[in-house]
Amino acid sequence: MIPVFDGHNDFIQRVVAAGANGSQVWLEGDGTGHLDLPRMKAGGVIGGFFAMWIPSPSGPNDEEAIRLMQQPPFAMPLPEEIPHDHALPHAFQQAAALRALERTGTLDVVTSAAGLRQSVAEGRIAAIMHMEGAEAIRDMDALHLWHAAGLRSLGPVWSRPTAYGHGVPFAFPSSPDTGPGLTDAGRALVRECNQLRIMLDLSHLNEAGFNDIAALSDAPLVASHSCVHAICESARNLTDQQLEMIADSKGLVGLNYASSFLRPDGKRFPLEDLDVMLRHLDHLLEILGEDGVALGSDFDGALMPRDLADAAALPNLLRAMEQHGYGNDLITKIASENWISLLERSWGA
Repeated sequence: MIPVFDGHNDFIQRVVAAGANGSQVWLEGDGTGHLDLPRMKAGGVIGGFFAMWIPSPSGPNDEEAIRLMQQPPFAMPLPEEIPHDHALPHAFQQAAALRALERTGTLDVVTSAAGLRQSVAEGRIAAIMHMEGAEAIRDMDALHLWHAAGLRSLGPVWSRPTAYGHGVPFAFPSSPDTGPGLTDAGRALVRECNQLRIMLDLSHLNEAGFNDIAALSDAPLVASHSCVHAICESARNLTDQQLEMIADSKGLVGLNYASSFLRPDGKRFPLEDLDVMLRHLDHLLEILGEDGVALGSDFDGALMPRDLADAAALPNLLRAMEQHGYGNDLITKIASENWISLLERSWGA
């Protein structure tokens, strides 16, 4: 089985919701969601980015939002900024939940590329602590504290504003050019993340903020879970110009499996086959090359394609790549090796 390293999941939300049973949900599953240890093992998943995310009063998985997203065009307003003092306890709770999974002996929170490879070689899931939206980081001293706690990947925004920048709304059809760029604090955050070698994730960031990071950062540009705007005109997707900037930096894009970011019509219904995913991969490969394309599922955070219902179904995607004409070496790069190589370039070996 070809191993898979995943660019984004929201499983920690389910662990926190389960309370004292969180580790059991990880070890045995609970019949819900997209991901747990048994399904990761069944799908060949060796690790990935485990996101900490502060719940929003409204979002794309609300009943009314789903109804709107089933009938494009739509343009949902950005949720309001989450205050730091509200965000911090949520982030601490989620970081603690991830560390609790580590204590089961089945997962390691990895902080180096060498540690990642060691965890995989020894049969444990290699988990990267990722923060999606930097509301829980008050200042650069706090960033250093989070780094010491294991944070190695940071998205300055989710799809709402923070003290550091502005996210894109859930809108179709829409350009990602939806607002101003980074704040002064955001520019300081980029510089400090570069110094600490915390990977900056550009998914959810608007075009102006993307351009600011591209101009400021000395690290490869990365969008952990995004799709192609030329195929699906969602504000969340990347334009060819953005893809070319990522390619110029020797960066990477992890393909998001969210059906509404894949479907050319933008509708929030399950993708009916995997052909559209292959069109996105073809487009990414054309611009980024075979070393710049990876996978970023958004498991437990989005509506999945019909044939990719959870982590156990990942062999369906790999098989579709093979049938599409991708060779074994290219599939292996997309499935796992490109992420590991990117982290070596971002973090150092």
